[in-house]
Parts: sequence; C-alpha cells; structure tokens
Amino acid sequence: MIHLREELNVRYQESRKKLAEDSFVFTAAVTVASRALILRDRLLGRVKAVVAEDASHLKIFRHTIASNDQLLDAVFVVPSSEPARAAVVLCHGIGETVDGWFEVQKLLAAEGVASLVFDYAGYGRSTGHVRWAQCEADAIAAFNALKALLPDAPVSLLGFSLGSGIAAAILDRVSPTHLILCSSFTSFQAAACRAGLPRGLAFLAPPIWNTEETLRRFSLPVLVLHCEKDRLFPTHMASALAASCQGRAKLAVVSKQRHNDPFHRPELRYWSHVVSFLDTNRE
Repeated sequence: MIHLREELNVRYQESRKKLAEDSFVFTAAVTVASRALILRDRLLGRVKAVVAEDASHLKIFRHTIASNDQLLDAVFVVPSSEPARAAVVLCHGIGETVDGWFEVQKLLAAEGVASLVFDYAGYGRSTGHVRWAQCEADAIAAFNALKALLPDAPVSLLGFSLGSGIAAAILDRVSPTHLILCSSFTSFQAAACRAGLPRGLAFLAPPIWNTEETLRRFSLPVLVLHCEKDRLFPTHMASALAASCQGRAKLAVVSKQRHNDPFHRPELRYWSHVVSFLDTNRE
C-alpha cells in the first residue's frame, strides 16, 4: 500500500510538472504570436477603436467581466429597435482584440442579433496573462455574463480560429443553444503544425482543444463555417469537424474568402450563414 501511494504521488507530481510545462509553452507562444499579429493589423489600419455611434439600430456598451481573479474587457452590442431574437458570445482568434470585432457586431445587430465579444486575460485591456485554462474560464464567464444581460434570449457560442477550440472545450460547463465554429481547426496540436511547428515536434504543443473529438460527445446543433481560400486551416479540417458531429452539423464554405476576411472585411454573404443558423433548432 505504501509503495502504491508513493507511485501515485510520483505520477501526480509528474502530471503537474507536465501541465505547468504545457502552460508555459502555450503562454509564451500565444503571447508572442498575438502581439505580433495585433501590431501588424494596427500598422495596416485594420483595427479601429470602438466608439459610441449615432445609429438607430444598435446600442453599444463596454463591460468589465470578472473571470477567476482577472478582469476582462468586453463590448456588448444589442439591437435598439426591438428585442434581440438571438444572442451570441464571440470567442475571437489569436491575433485579435475586441476592437477588431466591432464591425461584425454592428452587422449582427442590424440583423437583430445581440453579441458580446471579450478579450481573454492578457489581451487588450484585460488583466493577467494568457493561459489555456484561463481562456476557457474567460469564455465561461463571458457566456454567463451575456445570459445575465439577456435572460430571455437564446444564447449561442461562436468561436473563431483559436476561439473555436476554446468554445468547443467549454461545452461541458455551459449550455449554449447553438455552437458555431468559424475558420476552425481539428485540434490545437494540428493547428500549431499548420502554423509552422514541424510535425516531429508536435509534442511541444499542449494536447488541448481536440475539437474533432469533443464534438462527438455533444448533441447540440453545430454550424461549421469556413473560408474557401483559408491557407492556414484548409477546408478538409472543416469537413472533419462536421463529420464528427454525425449528422448534427451544417457545413458551409464561403467562396473567395481567406482566413481572416470575416472580421477584417465583414460581409453579409458570410455572416448571413450565422444569422440564419441562429434562427433554427432553438431548444
């Protein structure tokens, strides 16, 4: 019995050490990549600050959301003319902050959809550092915040690129009406390899956010929305995700769109897929 306890303790300590190593690698890689991409977009003039606008069809609110011991910056946009027919939490990608999603939020509000986009800890005005477990906690906190803001509206989850892995990972802790995966990947390790990590070094990426496996365990309606010209995550990843849902997913591939086009240059021909999907299969 003593030897068994010692062996279990050794294994526990080894697992904690591996978890810490994975977290450090994730934090370092995502922090460097995100800041480089955000700087690039600012220099290219792709990101504008969220400002209050004189628009008859929307209302804009800036919120601070508590997530564990961190404070998250969030922007809540809601249609002003009538109650929102649906609401969605936007989990953004690796190289983005809330300011980059304002044009998308305006487009959704014009179609009657309320949205809340938030910055993970370590991003933008949010406090703390980027950690994968904290990213999941942040998405849960944002989902609960939107449910509190609109208690009568069906609330769904949308994950874009990096955010697609986060959105799928929290399905066992929140209850969205729909899940929407945009520019998504099958697993974080697969995504890291597509981003340049040699396949022989895939073990360096933490074994987290295996969306293809996760989707097999849940029965909610799923929209897999992809860009035809996505060179980062090719369309076969989207097909694999849709197939893992075993008939519960709708797959839509938008022509002539690249990976980041949906938020860099939002168009209704892309986002109409989201709007129409939010109107279906409500529980």
